[in-house]
Parts: sequence; C-alpha cells; structure tokens
Amino acid sequence: MTRGKKKQLHLNLFLRNTGHHEASWRHPRSRPDGVIDVRYYQRLAQTAERGKLDSLFLADSYGLPPTMQFLVQQALEPFTLLSALAMVTSRIGLIGTASTTYNEPYHVARKFVSLDHISGGRAGWNIVTSTGNATAFNFGAEPLPDHTDRYRRADEFLAVVQALWDSWEEDAIVGDKASGLYVDPAKLHEISHAGEHFHVRGPLNLPRAPQGQPVLVQAGASETGRAFASRHAEAIFTAQNTLADGQRFYADVKGRMRKLGRDPEAAKILPGLCPIIGDTPAEAQDKERELNELTQPAYGVYRLSNLLKMDLGGYPLDGPLPYQELAHNAEINSQKARHQLYLDLARRENLTIRELILRTATSRGHYSITGTPVEIADEMERWMREGAADGFNLMPPCFPTELDAFVDKVVPELQNRDLFRTDYEGETLREHYGLERPARAAAVAGTGGRAAVSAQ
Repeated sequence: MTRGKKKQLHLNLFLRNTGHHEASWRHPRSRPDGVIDVRYYQRLAQTAERGKLDSLFLADSYGLPPTMQFLVQQALEPFTLLSALAMVTSRIGLIGTASTTYNEPYHVARKFVSLDHISGGRAGWNIVTSTGNATAFNFGAEPLPDHTDRYRRADEFLAVVQALWDSWEEDAIVGDKASGLYVDPAKLHEISHAGEHFHVRGPLNLPRAPQGQPVLVQAGASETGRAFASRHAEAIFTAQNTLADGQRFYADVKGRMRKLGRDPEAAKILPGLCPIIGDTPAEAQDKERELNELTQPAYGVYRLSNLLKMDLGGYPLDGPLPYQELAHNAEINSQKARHQLYLDLARRENLTIRELILRTATSRGHYSITGTPVEIADEMERWMREGAADGFNLMPPCFPTELDAFVDKVVPELQNRDLFRTDYEGETLREHYGLERPARAAAVAGTGGRAAVSAQ
C-alpha cells in the first residue's frame, strides 16, 4: 500500500462452476450447462472486471470425486481457461491452481510465465499440496504423502520454480538484426538445483515474466500451512467464519511475517466471503431459504463424513455429531484446518448434523452473510477496520445472479465509502494488490538445491 494512502479492500472472485452453494446447479437461474463452455466463464470474468475486482481465481483438482450424482464437479483445466479469459479482459488478475505434489517444477514455472506473458502481467499461482487419495491414485499406486512431507516438498518445489523464473536477466534479449545476436547467452543462467526431491538444470525456455514473477497465493491454514504462507505467500485465502477467528488468524500470520523480517503488507489476507444479497433483509433470507431447500441430505452426509473421516450415515440427522468417536485433528492427513473449523463451528453453535450441513452448504466453513448491500458492506468494512482482513475472497452462492448483485449493488456501496477503487490504477496483478515487483535474484550453481541469491 502506498504510504499515506487510505487503506482499501482487495477483492478476489473465486470462480466455481455454478456457484458456491452446493445446490446452486439446481437453481432455476443457474447455468449447469455452462461449466464447460468458455463463454460462460468469459461473461463472469468480464462482470468481475466491470466491478474493478483485483483478481479471479480457479481452484483445481486432479481427480473426479465420487459425488457426481449430486452436483456439478467437472472443471476445465485452469491454464487453458485462464488464457481464454485473458483474451476478453485487460486488467483483472488471473490466479490458477497447481499442485506441488503431482507436478514438476519446470512445467509449472513455464506455464505461469506463459500466462503472465499472455495476460500482460496478470498471473498468480495458488500453491496447493493436494488432498485425498482420489487424487493420489491417479498418479500411481501410493496414497497421499504425509502432510508434513508434502509441505517439505512444496518448499523445495517453490524454490526451484522461483529460480527458473529468474534464470533470464531482464535484458537478456538483444534482438540485434544487424549483428545477428538475438539473446546474450551470458544473461541466461542454469540453476543447477540438486535437492531432496528435484534435480533441475535450467534455464527456463521463456524470458522473465512481465511482472517479474507471478503473484504467489496460498490457502493452507494448518500450522504447517501458516508457516509456509508466512514465508512465501503474497496473497492468502483463508476460511474464518467469525470476526474473532479472522482476527486471530490475521494477527498470527502477520506476526509470523514480522519475525521472519517480511513486511506484513507484503501479503494480503483474504478470508472467504459468501454473500447472499437482497434489497431487503426478507428478500435476502428468501434467497437463502430457496437455495437451502434444494440441498440433498445424502450429499451433505457424504460431505461431512469425508471431511470428518467417519461415516455419519447411521446417525440421526437431527442429532449431534458423535464427538467422542471422531478422529482427532492430529490424526488427519489433509484439510486439517477445515476439519477443526467444522468441529469448532458445530460445538460453538450446538448444531445438529442437519444444521451443520445447511450452515456449510454455501460457505464450506467460510464466512457467510445474508443481508442488504449496506449490511454486507458494513460487515466487510468492520472486518478490515478491526484487523481481520485486507479484503475478501468472494464466493457468490449462485452464478451469474449473485455475482451480478454484488457488482451492481455492493461494489458501489463500498466505493461510496472510499473502501474500494472506482477504477484500476495499474496494469498488473502486483499493482492491484500493492505489491512490489521483485528484483531478479541470481541463482548460484552448486548450492545443493538452495539458491544463494543477490539482488540485481
């Protein structure tokens, strides 16, 4: 953030097929046929850009969940789709997901630099380590690696990717037709990485990205995830369903960054926000009720069983969770933070299984608010003013209607309060988030996989 400038919210749109409510595909105004139609996503991206949002984000997984009978689960591959969205937008950031567990660093480095060149400096990488054996068994016979091991690999993976991103000096391309010199070979550098998981020579086969390096995004909220985010992330997506939880997470991560010598402003914390918007409170509540009436209890039970690692099918929907029989968080190998969040929510509000299904049908543990544009803007301002957020990861319950409502009704309310931009001031995603363009770091060969860096 520029010194002396009033703090404003940062807003990312989380694109998810028909919307974030699990029954959105059944809503009369949803477009389940559009989820493999690029024009559907182009319209959503253009709406978000019309609202001057910082960025949009595509999650991704490498497996097909066994719940296709209940809801829309198929998804276009992020790099292909984001490249298509880059062609019909000019400012909004484009964040894609890539796993460090089931990819190779060279491939990921090349794809994100390609997207950054295609979009003119608008690319971001949502770094994930993957969850679940449904993904693992698509890449061999071994189950998902241990949580700690996945993050250790992720640390090395990221170091290799960043070294590859910096393997070209800024002025490596000479392009001198008279002499015939296109690239100065002295300004291309092997990274010679030899580590625990990877051996990569380099250099990359593309010049440095327009914004230096794509923006690094991370969403893990476990202890290991927070440590990783504090070291590396420039934007952090998180699930916090109360202001107090948001404040604790915000203070913890920003405090960790200070201890590591990072400027706390170098990472924007964006909790998920699921707004259901009505011109009156009654209209908003009617919208929520309409969506909840479309939920399927069988899917809700499966979803909770999968997250809590216990089959809840034999327990009464209107009874409590069987807390004494559930796995402890320390025993969970994936989605550790979400597992704890659901348990805390159910205990705090004394929810039955049915009530927990409905409470998380829209938000999946993120903060959900049902109200008027003024009420929603009030709450967004409160989270920012009271140290719980730098902005929000928007999760509209139903596309396209609730995205339209947010852009047309909530964004003007935020702009009237000088809490959000009225136009883009920069061209790149880094500029939208107020992040510095990183200086190129020179990777020194023969360092056992750890880049010795010096600013150039």
